[in-house]
Amino acid sequence: MANELLYERLAERLRGQIQRGALRAGERLPSLRRLGRDQRISLATAVEAYLQLEREGLIEARPRSGYYVRAPAAPAPRASSHRRPRAPQPIRNPALLGVLDVLGRCDLISLHAATPAPSLLPTAALAAAASRVMRRNAQAALSYAVPQGLAPLRARIAQRYAQCGVDVDPDEIVITAGAMEAISLSLRTVARAGDVVLVETPTYYGLLQAVAELGLRVIEIPNRPGQGIDPSRLSELLERHAVRAAVLVPNFNNPVGSLTGDADKRRIVAACAAHGTVLIEDDLYGELAYSGERPSPLRRYDDSGGVITCGSYSKMLAPGLRVGWVLGGRWATALLRAKCFSTVATSTLSQLTIVEYLERHDFDRGLRRLRRELAINAQRYREAIALHWPVGTCVSAPAGGMALWLELPPQVQGQAVFEAALARGIGTLPGHLFSNRGDYDRHLRLSCGQPWSEQVETALRTVGGLAAALAD
Repeated sequence: MANELLYERLAERLRGQIQRGALRAGERLPSLRRLGRDQRISLATAVEAYLQLEREGLIEARPRSGYYVRAPAAPAPRASSHRRPRAPQPIRNPALLGVLDVLGRCDLISLHAATPAPSLLPTAALAAAASRVMRRNAQAALSYAVPQGLAPLRARIAQRYAQCGVDVDPDEIVITAGAMEAISLSLRTVARAGDVVLVETPTYYGLLQAVAELGLRVIEIPNRPGQGIDPSRLSELLERHAVRAAVLVPNFNNPVGSLTGDADKRRIVAACAAHGTVLIEDDLYGELAYSGERPSPLRRYDDSGGVITCGSYSKMLAPGLRVGWVLGGRWATALLRAKCFSTVATSTLSQLTIVEYLERHDFDRGLRRLRRELAINAQRYREAIALHWPVGTCVSAPAGGMALWLELPPQVQGQAVFEAALARGIGTLPGHLFSNRGDYDRHLRLSCGQPWSEQVETALRTVGGLAAALAD
């Protein structure tokens, strides 16, 4: 009883310091051993006090770092009030071309690029793998690979999907230059100019660019924050329109970060199959669940071969190697032909490097570290936004991936914040890039792929100040 009262008194004292501001949000608390020594209490009592404050949401434990004071959480963005289009439309958003200028800049503090920083990836191990490949057989490494991709790599990918309950034949896999080539090849294979494609809103601007390049028309389905794709709404749209393909991101949608539940995934696959709509799944972020529990891809619920699943090593190992894949299902032969007629083959050296890395290293160990760091980054970014951005700013709370979706106060335009931040050397992306018609003009997307640092903290504080100035 005395021990219980002791830890409660300590928790109450620390709670008061936090509430008075003596311990500020983001500040590191004394280590458990130091707390025990300074307060002349046992380690068990110190642990109980911190656990109590953690349960109350006042502090948080960060792996290998210690305990920190949590900032009050900013509210999540509201559900989209997206207006329903009367009919499928061509891509009309002119900003989709301008974004290329920003992505090509290397002089910005990168709050805009949805890729992990090199320090979060096994860069040195991959460099060593590439060196070994070149020493062993440089001639093969610098020659064309077969168009379908190297068999050992395809076998690795099939084995990985088997771990999450998806039976994949390595012979249906085509290796591509990243996930975007996989998606573009899929669209080119199953659709023709003028066909209707269903996409989420908001959605990754690269998907809209791919649709525009092929002369396709789009119809948009709102992605619900925290819930993902609504199968009932999808079924309604498929009933009303002849939709040739649906390009969906069910696992940690970029930019909202939503995860669609398994029951809804089943209904989505069934609805598309019933209407003859080809389902193209962008599963780029599926391995980046902060919890470590990999969510199921749509392919798991497909019994007819009608789901095409696209993925990549870009977010997990190395963006610059440009190695992705497409699980073609019944479209595998047509997709291989499309690959032959476009880029012929994916870089042999890149494929051999990844195979060499996977043979010598624990892939899951690296993924655990990456997920842990991204989760920490997301939390610290959200805390900084709650502290330094104007009242009324809302921010998503994703359970995976590396995108944060911000809704700004009513009087603040995302484009204005984007331009003001760019002038300060800070990259962000305005929300209107993420819809066909340029909706979400009061939104902003940030990436939390950069590790937390003084530079990142300063950049977030600076952009928050710019947004506050625009709100006045």
